Amino acid sequence: MSRLRATRPSHSRLSHATLAFATTLLVSACATGGSGVHATDSAKPAAFEVDVPTIRHPAGETPQWWFRDGAAQAAERGAMGGHAKNVILFVGDGMSLTTVAAARILDGQRKGGPGEDNRLSWERFPATALSKTYNVDSQTPDSAGTMSAMATGVKTRAGVLSIGQQPMRRDCAGAQAVPMLTLWELAASRGFATGVVTTTRVTHATPGATFTHVPERNWENDTELTEQARAAGCIDIARQLVETPFGNGPDVLMGGGRKNFMPVSERDPEYDDKVGERLDGRDLIAQWKQRHPDGTYVWNAQQLSDAPARGPLLALFEPDHMQFSADRPQDGAGEPTLAEMTRTAIARLKQNDKGFVLLVEGGRIDHAHHYGNAYRALTDTIALSEAVQAAVDATSAQDTLILVTADHSHTLSFVGYPKRGNPILDKVRGSSGEDDGIADYALDQLGLPYTTLNYSNGPGYVGASAQQPEGPKRFQHTVSGVQIPKKGRPDLRNVDTQDPDYLQEALVPTASESHGGDDVGIWARGPGSEAVRGSVEQNTIFHFLLQSMPALRSELCKAGDCDGNGVPVTLPEPGKFRR
Repeated sequence: MSRLRATRPSHSRLSHATLAFATTLLVSACATGGSGVHATDSAKPAAFEVDVPTIRHPAGETPQWWFRDGAAQAAERGAMGGHAKNVILFVGDGMSLTTVAAARILDGQRKGGPGEDNRLSWERFPATALSKTYNVDSQTPDSAGTMSAMATGVKTRAGVLSIGQQPMRRDCAGAQAVPMLTLWELAASRGFATGVVTTTRVTHATPGATFTHVPERNWENDTELTEQARAAGCIDIARQLVETPFGNGPDVLMGGGRKNFMPVSERDPEYDDKVGERLDGRDLIAQWKQRHPDGTYVWNAQQLSDAPARGPLLALFEPDHMQFSADRPQDGAGEPTLAEMTRTAIARLKQNDKGFVLLVEGGRIDHAHHYGNAYRALTDTIALSEAVQAAVDATSAQDTLILVTADHSHTLSFVGYPKRGNPILDKVRGSSGEDDGIADYALDQLGLPYTTLNYSNGPGYVGASAQQPEGPKRFQHTVSGVQIPKKGRPDLRNVDTQDPDYLQEALVPTASESHGGDDVGIWARGPGSEAVRGSVEQNTIFHFLLQSMPALRSELCKAGDCDGNGVPVTLPEPGKFRR
């Protein structure tokens, strides 16, 4: 039994004449790589039905079903009407809707306003939707499974990168049987430019999902693979990024994680007390240079600024993750901002006449949340906003689709009834109930003030730990030996909760604050953005991007993966696109 997808939000069908005309346009665009229907046209984008089998969840879910279901959700909303030459996906790792709201206010208050009326750059985009983020095996997801959904069009398990859901986590042999072709691999294999930019290690979950396929996200270098995995033929993430058989791999790869590319015999160029972590003797930076003789490798901001404007670029700015935005000015060697990296990537990728596919991740938003530190989470969100604005300024809405989203949520809460303009990181000045009057500090039932922002769990729990005494906690708090607080909640009247190192109170003591399972936002502008609306499964984001780029989706049509309307509906076989 199948269910037919509606072609309009009103569930009305296209007339046969309209459908035939739209089909003619789209098949022509698919064959020629043409621009299709322009965003400035008054007509609504063409929408198509895709039959999706009705299944029992979760038992009936397969990679093939997820791919077709995602294609249907995008096609019925009109993504096939897009005419994008380029697509840019911005991912704020862990950027919950609460994070967006709080960062918006902090950004506005830093500019001298009350904050609430401010907008982050993507909040000016015309199209919005909600993304359902669960993994196939978990209500609350992780970054590996969620980015894999966005990269491949297929939902999968937590902890794995761009493989089907059939094998369990860490099953090397099973993973090798079910790699899922990514949007970046498809583009690179067909001569489009590709880029991956992040503030985390480039081998981390989100960037890793673009060009690698592993059943364990932590296999970032050879030392982290198990003996069983090595025997079964699995290869670590760093090596896969350099040796990828899809085209020449990413034309631009920027972020942290030098240690995963360097052998232990090599000392880090920035820190005298650090060396590479590879035990297989491979110097992957040298290997990358050999593969890209016209390329440039840099490891600090000045080198990036001085680099030639053309050719492939590998930039690894830290042995581990890059600095938080708030801490970057103290970096000895100097690191570029996310906005600077974004401008650099776009300038290089635009030199390819076919177009480009780019990922930009604000990856440390997530880490700050895990640390229970709202200040760094919000300032990194503001840095992402500046990067998105840099992309807007460097591209045209006529040929570049920009989509901003998050991979998952976090447990940050926005509470109380603070008065308008109250500093977002401060205690609540206002009231504790809808019927209360405005007071100096809003007080809880113990007569104590509390902050506007707090976490449901994490290292900000006020009980004593083996590392810090009872009371407010400070960044960075590595938690063990937690005790129940003997004095209850602390009195925050004389505590500077706006201090960058203050940890917001957490209800439940955990070593690391957790992800949340709630929906995250999607914001879009450019060709195909009209399709971004409603509530969609996260893997639909892949299909929004793919369907909006006629020249790229035509490559799947040539491989026989499209239906009669030119909609890619069949799960691609990666082997068809390898060198």
